[in-house]
Amino acid sequence: MSDKIEKVVIIGSGPAGCTAAIYASRAGLEPLLITGSEQGGQLTTTPEIGNWPGEFGNPSGFDLMDKLQKHAKALGTRFVSAEVKKAILRGAIKELTLSSGETIRSSTVIIATGAKPRYLGVPGEEQYKGHGVSACATCDGFFYRGKDVAVLGGGSAAFTEALFLSNICNKVYLVHRRDGFRAEKVLVDKLKAVAASGKAEMVLGAVTDRVNGDGNAVKSLSLLLNDGSKRDLEVSGIFVAIGHVPATSVFADEIETDAEGYITTGHGAETQTSAEGVFAAGDCADRIYRQAITSAGQGCKAALDAERYLS
Repeated sequence: MSDKIEKVVIIGSGPAGCTAAIYASRAGLEPLLITGSEQGGQLTTTPEIGNWPGEFGNPSGFDLMDKLQKHAKALGTRFVSAEVKKAILRGAIKELTLSSGETIRSSTVIIATGAKPRYLGVPGEEQYKGHGVSACATCDGFFYRGKDVAVLGGGSAAFTEALFLSNICNKVYLVHRRDGFRAEKVLVDKLKAVAASGKAEMVLGAVTDRVNGDGNAVKSLSLLLNDGSKRDLEVSGIFVAIGHVPATSVFADEIETDAEGYITTGHGAETQTSAEGVFAAGDCADRIYRQAITSAGQGCKAALDAERYLS
């Protein structure tokens, strides 16, 4: 264990973590940022960002996060590629044990660990993860070029995945349990236009019953429709886009979370957690908005809150 005590350690390298790093660097706090297993966060898997202010050219999530990381590094943020495996947060000095075995000590911590994909838990899903079942079209869509696939979900993420896949797959089925959508209207309209060309089909009022395969790969998806009927879709790939669960389990015994694992904040300062000197920002603490830009805004607030705490 090093004798050095950091002023602020940021856990997570998505929009919240990188923005916190930018603000903390400008405040002279010399932040250390622990990237987590997915450097740049889940935004790096998004093919187009059409709603980041000023970036009207629809940059990829990877490109946007690359810019944010370079900005933070240019201001002096130190990046460490590791995961936090253990956290002691209740004392005046926080201790973080990394996957490398190193222990980091810090006066403040900003948790910006984001969230991980949520899965359905239906029969066959776990068996065929990596063999036809995926939660990332930009990661795995290439393997299904010219084939039929299904996207499960009705939010903006599901529509983004379906639109991306419609450019490389033979046909995309969008399967949603309701008749309406939570997605942005512009995305819904785009997919409807694709459906009109025959490259996509919206299967509404349908609940996934099971994933079927031959032991090696996915062959079909069984659905239960609201009218009581059943339908099997012959697909080679299934992309699950039904939301995320906060990546907070490593902190569960140290700070307060709600029933779903989201970190509770507002214990004094807006981003303050139940542990003094520990702040949270982004999807690990936001169950409502969950946008890249709101995560960045929360990262800014967390850095400012940490600065005030230290002063």
